[in-house]
Amino acid sequence: MVEHGHLKRLDRIWIPHAVYFITICTQDRRSVLASPAIHEMLRREWESARERHGWLVGRYVVMPDHVHFFCTEAADGARHKLSRFVGGWKEWTAKGMCGILAEPGPLWQEEFFDHALRSDESYGEKWAYVRENPVRAGLAAAWEVWPFQGFVDFDFPRGT
Repeated sequence: MVEHGHLKRLDRIWIPHAVYFITICTQDRRSVLASPAIHEMLRREWESARERHGWLVGRYVVMPDHVHFFCTEAADGARHKLSRFVGGWKEWTAKGMCGILAEPGPLWQEEFFDHALRSDESYGEKWAYVRENPVRAGLAAAWEVWPFQGFVDFDFPRGT
């Protein structure tokens, strides 16, 4: 397996209360995520992130073969590091998807992409890019009509 040093850097660098942009892809980029049942199950797991891990989830977009979401530690602090939170989320969603999908095998790629956003402006720019994914992929005429998106704990940036 090839080591990707940038994928592990945020375990060593910690920016308290930063907003993180996360991308997680399905194993072999299988198109299994864009369905109402999967979307609801993913959303339930994001909603439980505060209680389980001390993390808040903001906006998200579920594409057929990957997800994007924003997260930050809760005001009272994260109980787990980002990598443990994301690993736990992947574990619980994989278990949930096994009950929905008939496809065997690993559901998520081992790694994930994380990026610490340094300003509200950076969040707005990243969200503007992410929300257009379904449009660029030809899955929706406008980002607002893509049914597999939303927010959980925070809806920032407002008006974007």
